[in-house]
Amino acid sequence: MTIARKIEGFLTRSSWIRKMFEEGTRLKAEYGADKVFDFSLGNPNLPPPAAFNQALQEAVSTCGLGDHCYMPNTGYPQVCRSIAEYLTDEQGIALSQQDVLMTCGAAGALNVIFKALLDPGDEVLVPAPYFVEYGFYADNHGGVLRTVPTKTDFTLDLPAMAAALTERTKVVLINSPNNPTGQVYDAASLYALAALLAERSREQGRIIYLVADEPYRKIVYDGKTVPSILALYPDSLLATSYSKDISIPGERLGFIAVNPAARHRQELLAGLALANRILGFVNAPALMQRVVSVLQGLSVDVGLYARKRDLLCDGLRDCGYDLVRPPGAFYLFPRSPLPDDVSFVRALQEELILTVPGSGFGGPGHFRIAYCVADETIIGALPGFSRVMAHYC
Repeated sequence: MTIARKIEGFLTRSSWIRKMFEEGTRLKAEYGADKVFDFSLGNPNLPPPAAFNQALQEAVSTCGLGDHCYMPNTGYPQVCRSIAEYLTDEQGIALSQQDVLMTCGAAGALNVIFKALLDPGDEVLVPAPYFVEYGFYADNHGGVLRTVPTKTDFTLDLPAMAAALTERTKVVLINSPNNPTGQVYDAASLYALAALLAERSREQGRIIYLVADEPYRKIVYDGKTVPSILALYPDSLLATSYSKDISIPGERLGFIAVNPAARHRQELLAGLALANRILGFVNAPALMQRVVSVLQGLSVDVGLYARKRDLLCDGLRDCGYDLVRPPGAFYLFPRSPLPDDVSFVRALQEELILTVPGSGFGGPGHFRIAYCVADETIIGALPGFSRVMAHYC
């Protein structure tokens, strides 16, 4: 055995997203990129805003001695201060620079949080469907991922969540707007969730932390807003990144915001800073920190994603697909006409359409479409979607 047995096991059930992305690379080489309709990966297809490029050029041209050196593990103080000032307005709760820790993307942020919070066997409860990597992140730090189903429209099912909480639950993790469904959890459901966690924390004499993974916060449609968990629940943390809102996923920059009202706030902040270092991140990328410090609140033109959403939803409904029009993110999670969603995704692949089975996200009987693609890809794929639906219905 060359690699660890656990990793060998993980490889056998590794992400369907990557599997389909790699299959897309093969098919494009065989048939030509313009003949393959690849909806497998949530890779933003909009360019970063012009202000990003300007800030990047300015940061590079003004680099001086020390600008590429080590820094505090929590990030540049002036960057944390800039983010805290923005979050104070966005979240409706006063934050200071000490409440912000710069990370290597939202994935890095979640790993730092889990490293700081989880003891072996502690449970992380997440509504399903969910981003598949969460299970690996929890396992990285001795935790166990538990899932709880959502309603048929992918909104939170509070009675089910109440039933799923145990004495081992340490973290409830929510992702809104959600990957893979695009659903946005409303204020009423989050208020009820906060009340539930407060009650259970008191009963058990142990804090249950509420963690929000929000890389799609700015990608919402139809006047929707994403409620602030920091304003609703004191023992809460926010993990996010700049990957999707300004289209820089390859730059791996994000942050953690800790609720200033959290009990044991100082110990929590110290634990997060240590975890950021000993996980090998050390600190978030220096250049990108300097760039985003002047770009708070910036996003791509979300109206372009809204147009793609409507183009796809209207086209698929005309073909007979059963779907919930998503209020956020850039994913659609239609119901599969076949009970076996993997078989249906393979049928779409015969039409050179690449999607991801819902079972890979804890949502069997559905499939995910990432519509952060060119409009031509959506338009070109609709006849194939129609043919496959007609074949099975």
